[in-house]
Amino acid sequence: MSNKNTLYRYSRYIKLIFLIWDIILLNITFIFSYLIRFGNFERIYKQDSQSIFMLSNIIWIVLSAYLGAYKFVRVEHIEKIISRTIKLIFLHLVILFSIILILKFEDISRFRMLIFYGLLFISIFSFRLIFIQLLKKLRKSGYNFRTVIIIGANKTGFEINRLLSKDLSYGYRVLGYFDDTEEQLPNDIQLLGKIEDVEEYITSNSVHEVYYAGDDNKISTIVDIIKFCENNLIRIKIAPHFQKYTDSRRVHIDFYDNTPILSLRKEPLEIPLNRIFKKIVDFGIALTVLLLIAPWLFLILIIMVKLSSKGPVFFKQQRSGLGNISFWCYKFRTMKVNSLSDSKQATKEDKRITKVGAFLRKSNLDELPQILNVLKGEMSIVGPRPHMIKHTEEYSALIDNYLVRHFAKPGITGWAQVNGFRGETIELKQMEDRIEFDIFYIENWSLLLDIKIIVLTIFNMFKGDKNAF
Repeated sequence: MSNKNTLYRYSRYIKLIFLIWDIILLNITFIFSYLIRFGNFERIYKQDSQSIFMLSNIIWIVLSAYLGAYKFVRVEHIEKIISRTIKLIFLHLVILFSIILILKFEDISRFRMLIFYGLLFISIFSFRLIFIQLLKKLRKSGYNFRTVIIIGANKTGFEINRLLSKDLSYGYRVLGYFDDTEEQLPNDIQLLGKIEDVEEYITSNSVHEVYYAGDDNKISTIVDIIKFCENNLIRIKIAPHFQKYTDSRRVHIDFYDNTPILSLRKEPLEIPLNRIFKKIVDFGIALTVLLLIAPWLFLILIIMVKLSSKGPVFFKQQRSGLGNISFWCYKFRTMKVNSLSDSKQATKEDKRITKVGAFLRKSNLDELPQILNVLKGEMSIVGPRPHMIKHTEEYSALIDNYLVRHFAKPGITGWAQVNGFRGETIELKQMEDRIEFDIFYIENWSLLLDIKIIVLTIFNMFKGDKNAF
């Protein structure tokens, strides 16, 4: 085995390295927070400080194990790793502060604790970035890689190859395929032999993982391959052909005791803790806008709308919300009062839109009153945009998975909107693409993704959106 490949044997220790280093960083930042706050280390020797010091370590280790904080998957975006880290630090803060309040520890500086968590986040976040970039560089150089063979030269097998090979930093090297097919394969497909040749090939070559993407009905073949792989300490992964009965790109498997249950999609917001996090962020942003921005900005916009044309300042409309339950959605009025507002989308150079309304739409400022919808719990800051009732009825009959978007609360802004899918939908394909982005958001939600969407929305407010009219 080459020197480069021997590093593969040590990859299992990455989790332990992360845990040990995190504990070191936690203790260093805990100690230095005293120096920053008080200018010396004298208070750290007090009994309460020593107790908090020990509790801090214990809570971190327990939370790390409970949350699976060091579960690193090679084919995984850095955002997910960072998201788990943020969740770990936040829960650590909540639990430790709760213990301090409940047990009534004395002489504990809250400000010093906040300095500690600030330092902890910066140091661990920096370590994650440096470590991951270093690991990627090593893998691109050929170190710490895993050799893979794929059984099944078909659509699923080709997709597995594409996913494993698209980024060298994942550390996978696909050796080729095994298949009994008689069909003509693309020139770039390296067929290593028939399925019966797998065992001989593995015996003669260094193979770390086997991906089975062959026929699901060949039970005896699958069982034989599994037994052989496990008897030779080779990990085997099976890619079932779910596409036979669903077009969902992602599925999720739960176990009810020993019975596997397949869900067509994994929804992070089904987890109560995630919903609580999102609700806290929604309420915090909405309340901040209402108290700090609304008093002066709303007054300016109200005057502008009132002077633009006759009619009410605010426009309210029934929209489809969570669970496809309708609610009154609020906006600043951007059109002259007309009878088509509940049935006809705004179009380019729409005569109904006032000059002030065109500005409000271009800058997204017409959506600001939906802060009230957020505070009422009907909407979120980020989520699929709510559609008119009429459009929900029309498109749900034309697009099979249209209503999936109603598994989440609608948002003032969304993943589809910051990717350019807003405004008039002339062709059905435009709505299908928009729905695809909405479903991606539901299946991949994280606080980091919400923050990214909010930042892009603010950027677009100043830049302007050509599809906003």
